[in-house]
Amino acid sequence: MGRGLLSGKVAVVTGAASGIGAAVVDRFLAEGARVIAVDLAGQGADRPGVLAITGDVADARTWRRIADTARSEFGRLDVLHGNASVVTRAPAHELAEADWDRQIAVNLTAAYLAVHACVGLLRETRGTIVLSSSVHALAGLPAHPAYAAAKGGLVSLGRQLAVEYGPEVRVNTVLPGPILTPAWDGIGEEDRRRSAAGTAAARFGRPEEVAAAVTFLACEESSYVTGACLVVDGGWSAVKDSA
Repeated sequence: MGRGLLSGKVAVVTGAASGIGAAVVDRFLAEGARVIAVDLAGQGADRPGVLAITGDVADARTWRRIADTARSEFGRLDVLHGNASVVTRAPAHELAEADWDRQIAVNLTAAYLAVHACVGLLRETRGTIVLSSSVHALAGLPAHPAYAAAKGGLVSLGRQLAVEYGPEVRVNTVLPGPILTPAWDGIGEEDRRRSAAGTAAARFGRPEEVAAAVTFLACEESSYVTGACLVVDGGWSAVKDSA
């Protein structure tokens, strides 16, 4: 860690206040990047190398502000990590339309808004985009219809963007599995035990393990990787308990 893989780079990280996003901010800083940290909850701006923006990634105005800030404060943008996420758990017939719309907006439409506002900057630097999808794109789990639809959409969108903007901009997607973040705070101990046991690694993942994968896709170590999906799930998607 801390090999200067992003030295001199400027990165945007959304969902930056906690969990995977906060771990990515820490790793990017350790690798020499300056970071624009975006979150509805805000993110501490008193850290060297971090410029905080409080905003809703589902609002185009937030993305215009992010692009303007990258241009005015740093004169460039090299990495965009779209990580902000929201989930409301309910089967489709019980899910309110407003909750469906909000999950699609934050989890999927925000990626379009990000590209719409920032791809010009990224083309100038031959930059990279890393989208955070989920193993929900690979398997159906109860009570996640909008979340699964959005995360599946991100996988397809990532491929499309890689084709659309290559060779100037590389675009890849990470698919985290059960990662121990604040999103698990309301989940009971038995469900946690079952989730960990359902991985080949027999444990939860750590946010910094996903951050390592994001860093790899964001830096020149992955210079010939684009349009790809990197599953970071401890083998969760590989495990089956029936023939």
